[in-house]
Order: sequence, then structure tokens, then C-alpha cells
Amino acid sequence: MRRIARFFAALLASVLLCSVALAQDKVVYHIDDAQAQATRALRNIRNHLDVAPDTKIVVVTHAEGVDFLMEGARDKKNPNIDYAALVSALRARGVTFEVCEITLKNRGLKKDQFILDADFTPSGVVLIGQLQYREHYAYIKP
Repeated sequence: MRRIARFFAALLASVLLCSVALAQDKVVYHIDDAQAQATRALRNIRNHLDVAPDTKIVVVTHAEGVDFLMEGARDKKNPNIDYAALVSALRARGVTFEVCEITLKNRGLKKDQFILDADFTPSGVVLIGQLQYREHYAYIKP
């Protein structure tokens, strides 16, 4: 009987260790003010992936946070920073960028005003909550 108990204990330990080893870090970055957050957030995400390249990252934008994902958007403090190029490079590394459709409606914006690397979600705030609660994403607001 003890052998069977030890066998199942060892089996359970192996399964737990494998699931921990296979677990992927998941992070949601929340941006609601592009002017104050976008450049710093994109730099943080790049650094994040440089250290932990397997991390699944979703950037959720709403309110004024969507502005850096619009065609032709540049950093107001440093116009040499082209947001589309930075976003495209991060998208190539697996990062997704979500734009809140409620924000589009409230601000009178159209989807065709955004770069091709932007995706759309019915509600940015709802998506953040779902990612945190249902999917166990860590939350970062740069």
C-alpha cells in the first residue's frame, strides 16, 4: 500500500512540476493616455521580451491611450519616434495591440484611421478584467 501511495505522490509531483515548467507568463499592459504612457510602455515591452521572450503580452488601449495606434502617430516630445514602426516590431515578436471600440464611438473615430497592427475589442476595460480574472494575466500600467 505504501508503494502505491509513493508512486501516486511521485506521479502527482511530476505532473505539477511539468505544468509549472510549461506555464507561460502572460501580461496585459494598460494604456489610457498615449502622450504620457506610449513611449515608456513600448520601451518596457521591448525590454520585457528581451529578458523573457516567451511572455505573452497584450496591450489594451482606451480613451486617449488609442492615439499612438493611429496612422502617422508620433511622440509629441520626440517626433523622431514613429509609433507604427515600434508597434510593428513588437507585433512581430507576438505582442497584440487592442483598441477599445467604445472609445472609437465616443470619440467619433473610425477603424481605418488606425495602423494595420491594431486589433479591436468591444470594450478595453472589459478585456482587461477578463484577461486578469479568467486568463490570469499580470497587470502593468506604465
